[in-house]
Amino acid sequence: MLDETLLDDPDALARVDRRGLLRGAAEAGARVRTAARHAAEAGVTELNPEGRPRAILIAGPGTAAAGVADMVAALAGASAPVARLHSTGVAAAPGALRWTLPGWAGSVDLLLITTTDGSEPGLALLAEQAYRRGVTVVAVAPRRSPLAEAVDDTHGLVVPMATAPHELTEEEAQEASPAALWALFTPFLALLDRVGLVNAPADTLQKVADRLDRTAERCGPAVATYSNPAKTLAAELADTLPIIWTEGATAAPIGRRFAAVLAELAGRPAFAAELPEALAAHGGLLSGDFAAGADPDDFFRDRVEERQALHARVVLLRDRPVGGLTAAPAARELALSHDTTISELEPEDVGPDSGGADSTGPDSAGSDSTGADRGTTGNGTTDLEGFAELLAVTDFAAVYLALTSRLNTP
Repeated sequence: MLDETLLDDPDALARVDRRGLLRGAAEAGARVRTAARHAAEAGVTELNPEGRPRAILIAGPGTAAAGVADMVAALAGASAPVARLHSTGVAAAPGALRWTLPGWAGSVDLLLITTTDGSEPGLALLAEQAYRRGVTVVAVAPRRSPLAEAVDDTHGLVVPMATAPHELTEEEAQEASPAALWALFTPFLALLDRVGLVNAPADTLQKVADRLDRTAERCGPAVATYSNPAKTLAAELADTLPIIWTEGATAAPIGRRFAAVLAELAGRPAFAAELPEALAAHGGLLSGDFAAGADPDDFFRDRVEERQALHARVVLLRDRPVGGLTAAPAARELALSHDTTISELEPEDVGPDSGGADSTGPDSAGSDSTGADRGTTGNGTTDLEGFAELLAVTDFAAVYLALTSRLNTP
């Protein structure tokens, strides 16, 4: 259960935030700037590749690495196939994990290695295997880690992972922090810009960092729930089964990451799928045991002694629709027909003189999100900025759910 009294008590949130999750979410913008600087210092922005890679392979452990692979694939689109190399082993411990290149990988391919640890011997072995096969290797890993040394020894390119001073002695906080994703992801954005797969020059990364800063101001612990989109979303998802529906290529990996982070940080099960396929795939969840009216005895339940049954709640994440083609009306209609509440989230249009508005939809089925059918913006806002905003709001919401869960509070 969610302890709602904590949401508007910044001091209490700070006391229960033993892993520094809120601080990590708030530092995402700063992490982008530091990571971009590290990439430039490592020589990424000076690269002059001869052409695009045939394929991009991504390896690394944990939710952050999985998110990086998913997001790179979404942003690269059809420009080059992107595949994540899944680990094998007898346990999730760094020393037990192993990765293997596919048989077809060769000199025209690019291997990206990403980790917040850097002690995994399996990743060092993978870098050596790539060197023997002529595969170009770029790694983002902690400075002076065994992996960084192994990649450097095999003539690969190493970008030191961007860390904050307090993380030098707080390994657990670094691993769990939402900022870890941006520390790993940003150097790859700079690299993919150089090879022509993603439009992410230095000024765009600065805009992304600025958008993350603005989102952190809107979603911070001192901002009351009624005007805080992340706290609002966390409160709406309390004691529910989140059904995350996404629309748009860049919203899809954010939805999958949101489901993964809810499970890892908050211990909450969630399902994620893309529209319009989600309507058929998850329709049974809205009419089965998790439907809003599935428990006829719910009205007579003892609210103090008995736990409330989980009911499905739809979370609709959308990037800006193109050409007016959208499945959102059908999604709202399906939720409404099953008395299922729906939360909607879209990136804001933030012009030079605009302070923005709350982008979380009202707490009702069939609700309208801010600027639902705007299409592309004309004020210089980039796709990456909207992508960063959605990612930040959902990360903050997952952190609030983790901190306010009665399982995680004293």
